[in-house]
Amino acid sequence: MLTFLCAIVLLIAGYFLYGRLVERVFRPDDRPTPAAAHPDGVDYVPMKTWRVFLVQLLNIAGTGPIFGALMGAVFGPVVFLWIVFGSILGGAVHDYMSGMISLRMDGASVSEIVGRYLGPVARQAMRIFSLILLVLLGAVFTTSPAALIARLTPAWMSVGFWIVVILIYYVLATLLPIDKIIGKLYPIFGGVLLLMALGIMVGLLAGGYRLPELTLANLHPDGRPVWPFMFITVACGAISGFHGTQSPMMARCLRTEKDGRRVFYGAMISESVIALVWAAAGVAFYGATGGLQAALAQLGQSGVVYEISVTLLGVFGGALAVIGVVVCPVSSGDTAFRSARLIIADWFHIDQSDFKKRLAVTIPLLAAGALLTQVDFNVVWRYFSWSNQTLAMITLWAAAMYLVRHGEKRWHSLLCALPATFMSGVSCTYILMAEEGLRLSAGVAYPVGGAFALACAALYAVKAAGRSENRI
Repeated sequence: MLTFLCAIVLLIAGYFLYGRLVERVFRPDDRPTPAAAHPDGVDYVPMKTWRVFLVQLLNIAGTGPIFGALMGAVFGPVVFLWIVFGSILGGAVHDYMSGMISLRMDGASVSEIVGRYLGPVARQAMRIFSLILLVLLGAVFTTSPAALIARLTPAWMSVGFWIVVILIYYVLATLLPIDKIIGKLYPIFGGVLLLMALGIMVGLLAGGYRLPELTLANLHPDGRPVWPFMFITVACGAISGFHGTQSPMMARCLRTEKDGRRVFYGAMISESVIALVWAAAGVAFYGATGGLQAALAQLGQSGVVYEISVTLLGVFGGALAVIGVVVCPVSSGDTAFRSARLIIADWFHIDQSDFKKRLAVTIPLLAAGALLTQVDFNVVWRYFSWSNQTLAMITLWAAAMYLVRHGEKRWHSLLCALPATFMSGVSCTYILMAEEGLRLSAGVAYPVGGAFALACAALYAVKAAGRSENRI
């Protein structure tokens, strides 16, 4: 109990203390935002701050902080440390910087941000990489809700049937102006996601469940090493490159730069609170990491969420579970495809105020996502998780170079460079060791991953030394 409560307090303190530091380093001002400068009625649409916050939360969250936290909790309470400090020092910084730099670049997508600050080769690589990530996520967040709906509906409504229904919805949400579906419904569902986490937390406390206390020991039943697997598995609950594709979408809707900390940094902290609740719930409900792992293997992620919710909260919990593991992933899936559309539009300079041009970009993206739904969920999730964290690494390096150019003091860029170095080590080590990677031993992967991280840091130092401290 003490560990859990301390973790919540640290996250809240991180928002007010470290988040304010990051804000002061960036220096938001009163210049017109893209939504105010040239609203187009489709993607550049001014919205109220509270609405943008809840849309951002739902966009970046989905079932990421639920599924990822449950799978990360199999390693034991050490996952709490990563969720808390990964979010405060890495994930929230990443989300804030990607959103705010996008504001300064007229709502540019993350690939254009990377290109501006890491060069044209990085821009091209990031365009391709981020598109692959978004289509992977769209596929993940199609199959998982479809599987649960099929379980709750008549037999003739199979998983395939619901995949088709969800994909049709994705077409509409990707094409229509952002304030028509996303801007109106998502704040409601964002509130439901928070309510669901609060309900689970109250249910655990009222039910007398023993919340795990902090231990640095690796409690994974199979002995899978914490480094780097836990840092990849948790994904969205601590830091997520996917968020960097979503923040620019909301940057096109903000009315003032000074709302950036509440929207971008605040939404990530809120997501991490949700992840903490579910990580604690997974271990407490099943009694141990072995019980949680067995439940995940037998029921799947959606089934575990449903069982915990119904047991702790009854019929009300069941309703929240359905919303949480159906609506929430769908809401991230459609914005993934929408972000992919915007990346392609920025890449090829396609006017998105023209409906036919939006349709021409959207259909191939949804077709690719449909093909990926036929691949096993766990396989897609592993590739998504690694791609996700690698994207976060690249975005943080771009943000570090932004601060080298525009920060008042050289050390300011370390706010991004340090987590970028850490994530460089995580991403490289994982792909060397993972089943979907090179399957090398820890004796090889650890030193190579460490060397890669140091090489990235050294390259950054050289580049930073050659940049003048220009003002915006």
